[in-house]
Amino acid sequence: MRTTGSVTEVRELVAEARREGHRVGCVPTMGALHRGHTSLIQAAVADCDFVVVTLFVNGPQFNDPDDFLRYPRPLEDDLGTCQEKGVNVVFAPDQQTIYPAGGQTTVDVGHLGTLFEGQHRPGHFQGVATVVVKMLNITTPDTAFFGQKDFQQQLVIRHLCQDLHLPIDIVTCPTIRDDDGLALSSRNVLLAPEQRAIATSLSRVLRHAREQWQNGTNDLPALRQYLREQLESTPGLELDYATIVDANTFEETSVGNDPLVALVAASVGNIRLIDNLLLNTISEPG
Repeated sequence: MRTTGSVTEVRELVAEARREGHRVGCVPTMGALHRGHTSLIQAAVADCDFVVVTLFVNGPQFNDPDDFLRYPRPLEDDLGTCQEKGVNVVFAPDQQTIYPAGGQTTVDVGHLGTLFEGQHRPGHFQGVATVVVKMLNITTPDTAFFGQKDFQQQLVIRHLCQDLHLPIDIVTCPTIRDDDGLALSSRNVLLAPEQRAIATSLSRVLRHAREQWQNGTNDLPALRQYLREQLESTPGLELDYATIVDANTFEETSVGNDPLVALVAASVGNIRLIDNLLLNTISEPG
């Protein structure tokens, strides 16, 4: 496995792989790798001949500077994980490499980037879209792998690739959960035991909403109200949003003919967590 922070070097390594006829996959991450990330890496290794993992904590997508500073950065552990999982190249650039002095170009993803996460985290999706375009331009993969846990993010990236004619297939992999139902996140390590117990209410309420839908409750406004009321009444949980939307448009709808996704975002103390479940497509355990 090669590790580099050089744009030129990673491009040369990918070009060499292509000359050898290899299919290239990329797993963009911010590091602090957990089993959710390794499931993406395993999917990439299974699907592609040559896999690049990017490790870069992207400042512009954090609207809270303290959140950026708190974000874990266990580089040596991450490199060991990548080595173990069969990654070919780790691209771990510094801030100056990705955002050189004088750079002014950003990527605006339009209306989709203003909804839900975009509303509660101004500038978040502009930061995400800008760094993803940079990473995809640098690594030039055939396929890039993202997790369902960041559902709005993967939809933004799909639209981005389509709108900018980037010839890259986007694969969305199922959310990985701990035994208590909590969706894996690099921020979970920051939760105290009592906070973690509160955080599990997100997946529990989502699961109950999905069960109601699958058992024939098709009143979407009532299900949205159920999500909100259950989470708003959870002690120690500060709710940002809880809703059900069309999984393709992210618009709240009153009919359930298209795929629907239930979305929640909340804070436990100063740790912000998100989760989701597809209601009429079972794509993950739990």
